[in-house]
Order: sequence, then structure tokens, then C-alpha cells
Amino acid sequence: MTAIADDGLPLAGTLTLPAGPGPHPAVLLLHGSGRLDRDANTGRLRMGLGPPLAAALANGGIATLRYDRRGVGATSGDWRATGFADNRHDAAAALRALTGRPDIRADAIGVVGHSEGALHAMSLGAHPGVGAVVLLAGFARLGEDALRWQAGMIARDLPAPVRPLLPVLRALAARQLARIKTTGTDVVRVAGMPVNARWMRELLDHDPRADLANIQVPVLAITGGKDVQVDPADLDEIRRLVPGEVEIHRIPDLTHLLRRDPGRPSARSYSRLLRRPVDADLLAQVADWLVHRLRETPREIRTTEKADPPDEKKGSPVEIL
Repeated sequence: MTAIADDGLPLAGTLTLPAGPGPHPAVLLLHGSGRLDRDANTGRLRMGLGPPLAAALANGGIATLRYDRRGVGATSGDWRATGFADNRHDAAAALRALTGRPDIRADAIGVVGHSEGALHAMSLGAHPGVGAVVLLAGFARLGEDALRWQAGMIARDLPAPVRPLLPVLRALAARQLARIKTTGTDVVRVAGMPVNARWMRELLDHDPRADLANIQVPVLAITGGKDVQVDPADLDEIRRLVPGEVEIHRIPDLTHLLRRDPGRPSARSYSRLLRRPVDADLLAQVADWLVHRLRETPREIRTTEKADPPDEKKGSPVEIL
């Protein structure tokens, strides 16, 4: 199987099938921003969302497709020259490929998106082949406003010796942002470092509220109370905008990394949090919600702490090349 993007680029990934004969309900998993592989890993920042979520869904009889971003893993291309719109089109291409498989039920497909992936999941929510949407840490405001909120939260947590420099840092960041807005190239250098300017320009201009208003299928939206990258208050806007069934949850102590942290919310804790697994209760909640909307006969969901990994008898990963 090959998922082909609009420009002909093959997207490489993994389709995890549950045990038993198909066709199966399925979920397309869309990760956050950056140079992420099919499991949401990049360098030393290893989110590791793909395998545990796929295992939880396989235990409920649901297949999962996840893929490498452009220029990452087995997918060719240049991730620095890839725009936000490219990522959106690639998500639609992956959905088409998943829908066209004979071992997948085309009438029972869901989309799960985290962070930037949640924005693309919103856009796919109006697709006729999608039956359910899960939004993990997705914002519901203009992209520039969301990034400014995020920058304010991160600035608030700067170490004490750096805080006197905050006005200077804010002015510098504002100048750099203004420069990126005026560029017309895919990549520019900021402070000597290459930056994906096209992705940034497109994200700044993106407003997901129209996509939310067009969703006609059930929506589950979850944001952590300790998220410093997406305002948990946007959950109320999601509930207001989605015209159909919508369920929102603001989970105390849950961070943007989908791990819990009882301490003060801070991006400085990310390296410590990533040494722990994705929150098992969150995985079970998402899997249970999807099973009850994508399967004709729901069955008991086990958390990934009790789940056996997929194998030859219980559904092997299928490479998407």
C-alpha cells in the first residue's frame, strides 16, 4: 500500500491491524508540528504516541494508520520546506489511502490529532468518509493568537536571571516574526538558523474555527489543565462551534505532552516528562470513546498497561511504503 500526496510524494507509515478477520474500523493518527516520524518522535524528544495508542485501539478492534512527515524516516522530501497546507493535504491523502483498503471499513473511520495534528483533524471532520474526530490539545483561535498565548506562557516561566531581559527578548521576537511574515521563501535564516518560514506564515494565518463549524460527526476534545502551548479555555470555543455531538474534557495535571505533572506547568519539565509513558488513562478514554462510535458492537477496552502488543496472531503492523 502507498499513500500518495497531492504532488505525488509517497508517504511511509505503519498500519496496525487488530486481531481477527476484517474489514476493521480504523483511525488515522496525526501528530504535532516539527520533524516528526510516524510515532511522533524527533531526535531526543520522543513523544512516542503512536505505538501505545495503536495498541489500545487494536484491543478494541480498531486499526490505526500513522505516517512519517515529509523528509523524516522513510518519507522523502524536505521538512523545512514543507508548509502547513502541505501537512493538511498529506493528511487528506493518508485518509484516502486508508479508506481505499479492502481490510478497512470505509464507513467506520475516525481521525485523532494532537496539537498541529488536531488542526488537520478538524479539517478532515467534514470529509464524508470520517465518522468521528478526536482533538488532543487543539486550539480554536487564529494561529497567530495561539502562538502569542504560547509565547506568553513560556516567557512567564523563564529562569529568574533571564527575566530582566524579557522586554528585550519580546522586542527581538516581534521583529523576527514581522520579518518572517514579509518573506516569500520556504526557508529563511533567523539568528543564523534555518526556519520553515512558509509553514510559519501559513500557521499564523490559519483560523480553525470555520473547520470546527463544518464538522458533522461526533467530536471528543481533550486538553490538559497544565498545557502551556494550547489554552485549555479553547475547549469552550470548540464546544460552542461544533454543531453536532461534542464532548470536552479539561484533565487536571495533564500537559501538552499527554503526560501528567502535579507540579507547576512548565515547558522546562518536558525532558523529564518524556522519560515517562503517555498517560494510560487518556489512552483508555480515547480508545473507549472511539470504540463506541466506530464499532457496531462495542467490546471491553483494556488500557495499554494490560494490553498485549500486536503480533502475528493479534494484528501485525503493515508497512506503508
